Amino acid sequence: MARRTRERILETSLGMFNAQGEPNVTTNHIADELGISPGNLYYHFRNKDDIVEQLFARYEQRMDDALQAPQERLPDLEDVWLQLHLVFECMWDYRFLYRDLVDILARSRKLRLRFVRVLERSGESARRVMHGLVGTGVMRASADEVEALVENILLIATFWLDYDAVRRGSSHEAPQELGRGIYQVMLLLAPFLRDAERVHLNRLASAYRG
Repeated sequence: MARRTRERILETSLGMFNAQGEPNVTTNHIADELGISPGNLYYHFRNKDDIVEQLFARYEQRMDDALQAPQERLPDLEDVWLQLHLVFECMWDYRFLYRDLVDILARSRKLRLRFVRVLERSGESARRVMHGLVGTGVMRASADEVEALVENILLIATFWLDYDAVRRGSSHEAPQELGRGIYQVMLLLAPFLRDAERVHLNRLASAYRG
């Protein structure tokens, strides 16, 4: 029963943070939504920051899973598509972290350091994929170009949800927001690809153009 209550608190908090913005939700709001007393909530979590930290741990694990690159072979464009899809899905499911990123990280040095490590792991994964594409001849890029490409991928992915919300207005339509972000990242690769792979990339990316 205690485990189920703890899960309900985390699930409800995540939904409320995503819908209303983490700074606008208090532990009393969460308790009211669940129909439990604040004391019951504090039995499971010390405060709201404790809830955020537990949700971040789940986000971190999911992002690590999404960033897994093929181990037994060199990557191809289909791997790029799959990895982007998994990463952007994770970002969407924990979108409160990205939409309130500066505020959340300013409050917690521990989460700031952990998010930096997420960025570092994301960069390492993207770098392995890019070098793999260069190794197979699918992509032509110098080491410096790969580094710039990795940096731009991280930049667009990290701030995409805020950018898209400002430009188009807040939306709860995951396919549209995710699709536009995936499209922008995938097209960063296009100038570095051979003609045949560039056509293939555009075919893959066209499904996400919104």
